[in-house]
Amino acid sequence: MAVSRRTLLTALPAMAGLSALPTGDAAAQASPDPLGVRQDFPVASAVLSLNAAYIAPTPLPVIEAGRAFADAKGYAPIVLGDMLRRTDEVRAQYARLINATADEVAFLSTTSEGENVVARSLGLTRGDNVVIDELHYETEFVLYSEMAKATGAELRIAKAVGGAVTVKELEPLVNRRTKLVSVAWVSHQNGFRHDMRAIADLAHAHGAFCYADAIQAVGMFPIDVQAAGVDAMCIGTYKWVLGSYGVAPFYVKRSMLPRLTVDRYGWRHVEKTLGPTDFRIHETAKKFDYATPAFGPIYQLGAGLDYITRVGVDRIETHTVALADRLQKGLRTLGFEVLTPEGNRSSIVAFRVTKAADAIAKHLADTKTSVSVRENGTQIRVSPALFNTDADIDRFLTVAEGLR
Repeated sequence: MAVSRRTLLTALPAMAGLSALPTGDAAAQASPDPLGVRQDFPVASAVLSLNAAYIAPTPLPVIEAGRAFADAKGYAPIVLGDMLRRTDEVRAQYARLINATADEVAFLSTTSEGENVVARSLGLTRGDNVVIDELHYETEFVLYSEMAKATGAELRIAKAVGGAVTVKELEPLVNRRTKLVSVAWVSHQNGFRHDMRAIADLAHAHGAFCYADAIQAVGMFPIDVQAAGVDAMCIGTYKWVLGSYGVAPFYVKRSMLPRLTVDRYGWRHVEKTLGPTDFRIHETAKKFDYATPAFGPIYQLGAGLDYITRVGVDRIETHTVALADRLQKGLRTLGFEVLTPEGNRSSIVAFRVTKAADAIAKHLADTKTSVSVRENGTQIRVSPALFNTDADIDRFLTVAEGLR
């Protein structure tokens, strides 16, 4: 069976194994819960879940929001006008979270769709170039390789040094023919957190557009798009904002909206009907909302945003980054090669393993441990979330001893 570049497997125990943790794990269950959220996450009593960078477990209020929407559709469907109003409320919620305005936020369906909108708006021609780094997500390698073939533009890829890509690595690749500098704000590969302000300044100094794939960032730590200087960013909502699938908030800086074009049209594009065949199309980010969205996931997103806002994203960052730091130190003490730079302020830690992939999978399943095994079974990525505890990290370090 072919193995993808992204993930060999996710060690999630079979559904039959989703019972309460063994009695030997009582200490993990009874450990302090600094954010007071553990009781809202059913997964916390089922498995050792340290895999939020893959799919973040959903808390009870988000589950209830999804159930209520589904029940309503079955018994008394919510009218379209109310769903559209709720969509705009969630749009405003998200805008507040990232320090944007509601008219700078659209709802797409996936993170990759956001970058495709940007890419097709660049007007790439032979002699132009796009700069990314090797810590980016797979979509960018496919997208810009195919665009290079079609347009003659060049794809330039900055190499990581010590698991990090800084302006020092990007700068030699950026010139007056650079149309775009694109990075993942936090890399899904090893959790490296980019300095977005420095990257935006580099791009803008050469007249280039700056894009961030922020699916591994928003909800993990406070985001301020104004301070960061990004021109556009997009996220999926099934990771750190605790939502579902099928909706992807797409931020575009107001001044950049005219530069991004639409390639499809639908009923939601219409700001005002001027005649039977004459329409005024939205000039805000709503110009990307062209058809009926995934209303159910939007309702769940609203609940997820409520949840992380109530807890405090700054508190989530402090807690989970401390867990990641504890994990890094423990893994190094055990002799593992940690692929995440020391002092990195994200909740993702990756390390190298040499044990056979089938043995790793069996050990993780036997210990009811959910993490991601990646890069043809040579790496493990661990990503604690807001409900995890010091005891969870210590328990994983015990599990890790069996991975050597």
